[in-house]
Amino acid sequence: MSSSHATDPGHVIDRDALYRRITLRLIPFIFVCYLFNYLDRVNVGFAKLQMLDALNFSETIYGLGAGIFFIGYVLCGLPSNLALNKFGPRRWIALMMIAWGTLSTCLLFVTTPTQFYVLRLFTGAAEAGFFPGIVLYLSQWFPAQRRGRIMALFMSAIPVSGLLGGPFSGWILNHFAAGQGGLAGWQWMFLIQGLPTVALGCMAVFLLSDGFAKAGWLSAGERQAVADDLAADAAGKPKTISDSLVSVLRSRRCVRWPAPVARLRGGC
Repeated sequence: MSSSHATDPGHVIDRDALYRRITLRLIPFIFVCYLFNYLDRVNVGFAKLQMLDALNFSETIYGLGAGIFFIGYVLCGLPSNLALNKFGPRRWIALMMIAWGTLSTCLLFVTTPTQFYVLRLFTGAAEAGFFPGIVLYLSQWFPAQRRGRIMALFMSAIPVSGLLGGPFSGWILNHFAAGQGGLAGWQWMFLIQGLPTVALGCMAVFLLSDGFAKAGWLSAGERQAVADDLAADAAGKPKTISDSLVSVLRSRRCVRWPAPVARLRGGC
């Protein structure tokens, strides 16, 4: 596909420049959001030693609390993405971030196993739709041939979070070990790492757009160029999964393949 394309007479859209602009507008912010998403998911592991001693939690209590996160994560993934389509990505992504940031921060108030379990369960539920929601959101901006690079940039937040999250969490635990402000080091960690997520969620309302069609920072010609690219993508795909499956089942190769398999099984 050419990097330039005329969307209307006398005006040529430079595709490379257009998608570079979209990338610079969306990806840095989404990258930071996903970095805190991953950090808020795993920071309970960094808090473990101090938290268990302070609350007299056993390894069993901690393990159940850490693992129950994924029950909420699995159960709420699909409903969350249905809600994203219904309410729009800008509002729903912002709401998810504010919710899990608040819940993660509230871990500093935990005193009983039940409180720990409930907060972890609902944190998982709040985070469930973020990753698939962002994947869906980006697919509404970038055609397939450009999407792989964009997803690689987005997902590079995981190793960066691991690279920075460990030392950062360790610094918080050690720096606030004396109990400044009446809070232990592990409590400060949940506070310092949770509140930025809430702030990012509030910023998402203003920095994200509900798709390219509503992006006021793109010209009409640029919006049309993105629409044309995504339409070309859609035209090259089967209309539905069922249509694709039916075409496979109707294939003569599909009909014939059981016969040689049956002969092989009969010879065993």
